[in-house]
Amino acid sequence: MFGDMFEEEEDTGFVSENKRVNGRKSRKKDTDPVAPRAASNLSGIKNQGGTCYLNSLLQTLLYTPEFRESLFALGPEELGNLSDKDKSESKVRVIPLELQRLFAHLLLADQLAASTSDLTDSFGWTSNEETSQHDVQELNRILFSALESSLVGTSGHDLINRLYHGIVVNKIVCKECGNVSERQEDFLDLTVAVKGVSGLEEALCTFYVEEEHFDNDNLYQCGRCEKLVKATKSAKLRHLPTFLTISLLRFNFDFAKCERYKETGCYSFPVRLDMRPFCEQDDLLDTEYEYELFSVIIHKGGCYGGHYHAYIKDIDQLGTWFSLDEETAVINSTKDPTNVDKLLELGDPFEILRAILVQMGPDGILVDQLGQKLLEKVGVAWNKRYRKQHGSIRKFLESHHDVFLLKADRTRVAVKQTGHTCPGQQPNKSKAKKAQTGNSKASTTHDKTEERQPSTPAPEIHWFDFDDSQVRPIQEKDIEKQFQGKECAYMLFYRKSQLQRPAQARGNSRYKVPPNLLEEIANLDASLQKQRAEFDSATNNIEVHLHLGPEYKFDNGALHPASSQKDSVLTITIDRRKTVGDLRQAIFQLLEFWKGDMVITVAKQLPAGLHLYETFDEDHTSLHSLGITDGADLFVWNGNQVCGVEIPAGQEFEPVLLKVLCPTLSSKSDTEGTQFSETYRVFAQNRLLASVREALALSTGISPEELIVYYKKNLENKGSSNWVAYDAEDAHKSLAELRLKDGDSMLASDQKYCALSVLSSNGMPVTVALHPDRSWLQVQNYCGERLAQIAGAMVTIPVTMEMLVSEIKANAIEKLKLKDEQEDGTCLRPIDRTGKLLPPVCEDLTVKGIGLKTGSSLALCPGHTPTDTQLFLYFAVGDSLHLSPEMEIVAEQSISVRECLKLMLEKAGLPGEYWHLRKTDWCYDAGEVLKDEEATLAGMKINNGEMLIIMEGRLPPKGFLMLPVWLYQPALNSENRGCFQEEQKIIADRLCALNILSTARDCALHHYMITELEYVGNIEISGEASLEDLKTQVLTLPLLQGLSVPSVDFLRVWLLENKCPVKILRNQQQQLSKFKLGVSAEIGIQLLQAEEHLASTELLLRLQMAVPGERSYYPAEEFVWDTSKECTARSLRQRITQHYSLPSEQIEIAKHFPDQFEWMPLTSWSQQVSKKKKKKKLQSLQGTPYYLKDGDVIGVKNLLIDKNKDFSTMTDDIGKEKLRLEGNNKGKRQQATAHQSGDAPESSERQTVRARIRRPEVALSISVADFR
Repeated sequence: MFGDMFEEEEDTGFVSENKRVNGRKSRKKDTDPVAPRAASNLSGIKNQGGTCYLNSLLQTLLYTPEFRESLFALGPEELGNLSDKDKSESKVRVIPLELQRLFAHLLLADQLAASTSDLTDSFGWTSNEETSQHDVQELNRILFSALESSLVGTSGHDLINRLYHGIVVNKIVCKECGNVSERQEDFLDLTVAVKGVSGLEEALCTFYVEEEHFDNDNLYQCGRCEKLVKATKSAKLRHLPTFLTISLLRFNFDFAKCERYKETGCYSFPVRLDMRPFCEQDDLLDTEYEYELFSVIIHKGGCYGGHYHAYIKDIDQLGTWFSLDEETAVINSTKDPTNVDKLLELGDPFEILRAILVQMGPDGILVDQLGQKLLEKVGVAWNKRYRKQHGSIRKFLESHHDVFLLKADRTRVAVKQTGHTCPGQQPNKSKAKKAQTGNSKASTTHDKTEERQPSTPAPEIHWFDFDDSQVRPIQEKDIEKQFQGKECAYMLFYRKSQLQRPAQARGNSRYKVPPNLLEEIANLDASLQKQRAEFDSATNNIEVHLHLGPEYKFDNGALHPASSQKDSVLTITIDRRKTVGDLRQAIFQLLEFWKGDMVITVAKQLPAGLHLYETFDEDHTSLHSLGITDGADLFVWNGNQVCGVEIPAGQEFEPVLLKVLCPTLSSKSDTEGTQFSETYRVFAQNRLLASVREALALSTGISPEELIVYYKKNLENKGSSNWVAYDAEDAHKSLAELRLKDGDSMLASDQKYCALSVLSSNGMPVTVALHPDRSWLQVQNYCGERLAQIAGAMVTIPVTMEMLVSEIKANAIEKLKLKDEQEDGTCLRPIDRTGKLLPPVCEDLTVKGIGLKTGSSLALCPGHTPTDTQLFLYFAVGDSLHLSPEMEIVAEQSISVRECLKLMLEKAGLPGEYWHLRKTDWCYDAGEVLKDEEATLAGMKINNGEMLIIMEGRLPPKGFLMLPVWLYQPALNSENRGCFQEEQKIIADRLCALNILSTARDCALHHYMITELEYVGNIEISGEASLEDLKTQVLTLPLLQGLSVPSVDFLRVWLLENKCPVKILRNQQQQLSKFKLGVSAEIGIQLLQAEEHLASTELLLRLQMAVPGERSYYPAEEFVWDTSKECTARSLRQRITQHYSLPSEQIEIAKHFPDQFEWMPLTSWSQQVSKKKKKKKLQSLQGTPYYLKDGDVIGVKNLLIDKNKDFSTMTDDIGKEKLRLEGNNKGKRQQATAHQSGDAPESSERQTVRARIRRPEVALSISVADFR
């Protein structure tokens, strides 16, 4: 997944020509064979990309023995043969056959995980279904339906009904005549609520014990009484299935946010469940009602994605269960790096190795791999921590032979399965409880203590966690962890407690498996064993490169071939499980000429040459435990000298290849013509800088007193470097402490040639600094056209951190030969990375005071430096879409915003007074309006260097409002609409004739001319004015003067948000300030046919009656609803039924959300759960999720003539599709923009906040042939 994210990059710039890197050769990796079963001895299922929901359900069905055996009982004579499935004339029932094969593989095949690809192919699934996430509850129903269809006409036709079928009966009892209306429903699984209940038993009680009462406005139509009467409704379970499947409604819909969410609250469920209280008949035996939990399917994640796994009870005891209470505590503590030392303080590594081996199970692990496991768990290698005290890891295991068992050829180790107790540890019988197994791996070993018992009790049945390929033992108490949280129970499977398994099925995975499948699995296991043996041989054979000592010479700090690489290197192939002694013997056989001692040392090819590290001392140590991998380099020598030279070995003597630069001057007085000569020198990592300096003095001919050594420090601006001299303290540090590595550069120079100046090294600008507290700056001439002959020239000024800016300016003027210019007429301005000139810097400050860094660029510009009381400001003209080029101005902090605006308008050459100033936000768009034009710049917190924007439009005086006015006329019925057609035509003509609007207003007008809004102008009015004054002033607008309005009572004022009417302003005498209209508030004016005086408790709605049999509505009509008594769906329904003279139970109403093109039904359902509980309070429609307000459209369906309860129209369908396309296009544009700009992917935190782009949900299906 992460590839080579954590691999360090190799610096190839100084690596000698060699096809191998770090001594390793590149070779194609063999395909890994199928892994054998893990310690639990149970097989998992491979995930095909998104099939965890399928895997969890299949494992549950497999460990339902009655289902598994009923499926195995169907033979080829009924189901057919898979070999005939492609024949056109044969009818092979592929799905049950593939399910049989999968179950047999899971029970018997010696593999870590089985594949479901053949089964999903029989479903007719493609890669889309296999990689898409689906709901396991939906799959359960679809799979059962597919099995029923596949088994038609066979003896297993009633398999699903026989095991999972149940009956629920619903009754309604009339309280007047006692008539009982009964309806019976079949079920294969029960769906229960999660929201609002604490657990499964309470949810079942709500559905099957408590009664629903029909009374008041919610009466029942009795068939015998032939009238609306009071009644009670209840539900009971009439027939219980053998296996009870319960689906938990974890996912709900939030109507306020219009999105799904997952219920993660606490929801408990019992291991043993008594169903008697929920059944119609309660006079049967207790065993008929008792169920025990045997499977829990768990969902981890949210409602739009996640992962499924299952906790399953091993009823037939087919797996090997072992407790890891103490071992897990040890291993888990090692995962925290802060606890490593605390763990190791335990002393004896005995417990750590024992815990690791217990986790690996009875098969154990290779001894060579045990050290790697220790490193992964603890974070410390055996050789580093324990070798000195306990010897090699193999010796330690052999010294504790009473606990650790070395198997076969002593290459594998496991914990002995006995009653052994470690020193100082109390016996724990629960350490390794095992169930018998039926295959070749079955364990017949029992605890000695149990053998002494006169009678052996039935072994305890344990639980396992089936998580795709992984199967882990768990405790029954772990189920309680799945009561709540993002990882919680999603489906529950119960079986009747009276079901008993035969004794021959216990621990026997071959029980009732058909012979043909037993033969198939036997052949498969033989093939897998052969593949593993071949892979084991291929994996353990490695190639090592032997560098022969007599063929090498030691030169310039490293080993190099004396003649050629071919003659000095010998490549051999050896099993990595072999020991050092075996390797030495093999080398002796190849090198018959070798005489004397032979020492083998690990070598590594470095840029400087070959270097030696650790020498192998113990002959019985395996190559793998020493870290010898494929392509490793080993040096074979006498262990002392090479060609008469003693060879330093070890990490501290590792050679470092450095590039040394020495300046060469054509003229020693001319420092500008300095060039460098480059040489490569090799020094050991532990060599001190003082020693290196002496060596460089000898090679360069410079006296040690005058020689100065510099290191290169890269600057922020690319292409520039700063050479800094090493301090006196650095002379006593080694190269490793100075962090020098291969390829780094050092500058060795004579002190008298190192004046501060720009040197030239291969055409790249380089600066040498004598002291760490000194630096340099670049100054460029920006003084204008009159100095065109030297304009753009750049000079470098040596500076110190305490030098004043005025001194820098004087030096720059002198070097630029601008002595004749007046110093007072220029200033220095920093240049940022984009080339923009920043505000001038104060000349009384130091370099350190203004925060300039080495290599920074300054511009020498005409103009004066602002004083302490002045501000340097940038400004532009226009909006965020059409900004003019930036301009600059210097203004006093004490002037007002109005005076500052006047100065900017003069600088920009803009006439008139219809302008105002705005600040800019973080992305330099027009932001906060500077409303108080009389306030000073300091009072408005305008800072030096800030950017302001001049926008068109005059601000209203303080206490006044500037309100854009729109003419709003909703689409009512044709009679009302016709009264205003002539007035609207007049307004449209005037808008076209006038040419007083800006470009933006023209665009807005063009957009809204075809809608219900038409712009008519702006008004400026005092906040103390009343609503009546507002209406009067609106009528004075030129575009409305031609309308005939009897009085202001014939006007309705809407508050607009995003050009949509959201609220009616009521109470003619109310002050406008009380309405809390914001700066960006806009109003809409609606013409009425009659006077209107709406109260604060009255809502104005628009009713639309649906056209029967069509997906359309009659024209809307206004409807005033008084909410003073109650603002509920029931009250609104009653009011609408009175308006249309229809019975309340024969209408359906819904609110329209036009921005989402959705209709939300308004329901008044309530439930009286018991006599003790109070009736739930009905929620107000003005709150969540409806948020009913003025102008909302309410759809009405007359069920007497139209039974269709779908409120959507063709317009809604088109709108939804348009929103979907816009969302897709927006996502594509964002991706294209990010790709073009080279932006990095968003961080995980931002991705969490940003809404996910979700794939559309596709219905799940299984294709089944017709077998009728």
